[in-house]
Amino acid sequence: MAKSDQHIPPNLQPRPADYPFDVDEVLRAVVGLRATVPEDAFTANMLGTERAGSAVQIQPGLFLTIGYLITEAETVWLSALDGQAIPAHAMAYDQETGFGLVQGLGRMELPVLKLGDSERTRTGESVIFAAAGGRRHAISGKVVCRQEFAGYWEYLIDDAIFTAPAHPFWGGAGLLGMDGSLLGIGSLVVQQGTESGKKQDMNMVVPVQLLEPILDDLMRFGRVNRPPRPWLGLYAMEDDEALVVGGLADNGPADKAGLRTGDRILAVNGEEVPDLPGLWRAVWASGPAGCAVQVSLGRGNRNTSVTIPSTDRASILKSPRLH
Repeated sequence: MAKSDQHIPPNLQPRPADYPFDVDEVLRAVVGLRATVPEDAFTANMLGTERAGSAVQIQPGLFLTIGYLITEAETVWLSALDGQAIPAHAMAYDQETGFGLVQGLGRMELPVLKLGDSERTRTGESVIFAAAGGRRHAISGKVVCRQEFAGYWEYLIDDAIFTAPAHPFWGGAGLLGMDGSLLGIGSLVVQQGTESGKKQDMNMVVPVQLLEPILDDLMRFGRVNRPPRPWLGLYAMEDDEALVVGGLADNGPADKAGLRTGDRILAVNGEEVPDLPGLWRAVWASGPAGCAVQVSLGRGNRNTSVTIPSTDRASILKSPRLH
């Protein structure tokens, strides 16, 4: 069933009487996003060539989304609840935060959401998690926790926001506070343990506090004006006993250096790495993109060491097309 045919159960949708702002008007700022990516793009196999999600207007004609929706995008379209639709340009994607910026190539009469104070957002606070489509695609929920999140694809957020109930259309959806401001952008659905020990589906949200220091750079240059982090093309995971290589980017630095799926990751530059966050921090501490990263591995019954010449991840991605 297509997303447009689904809706959030009425008992989970936000009730306008519970909020001190016009809920329906604010939700109009969240639009649908569709992107197409060339079949030979680096991210095509993992993320697909047709991607759909949401974006939020934060300045007239400027929309904030999650970057994986627009990475290497050839075409982007934005659509509003009332039927308005315009082409758009993938302006920027920040690898470190995961945010993406989209510039509309036309005008839509929509509200603009102000950036909220996500740094002060606390566990237990009531929020609205809204995908494109108005109240039918919005959930009234709560912040379950604030904690770091490490992704297997060389990604780390120190203070992510986790919300529940989990939203089924999370990609690029907006997290709204009780004043109607934008607190974050939806990235993933994950299973986290609760205090009772049970697993619960939650959404991981990238907080907007990470956007404000880099927004001007993203708008001016299309990326943050700082040396890029080293990238290895290494997909790592934690099991009960060790960090393990779960996969490798084809022809990426780690693949070319001889790492293998199933290798156990023991240390980086001679320092033991106990977990996934520690692994990525150690890699990034090696220097800027292009530096050599020494990784100590357990392979079968023996240990070995491999030196990986890192690269800038953006250098292997197709640049956005200007329309």
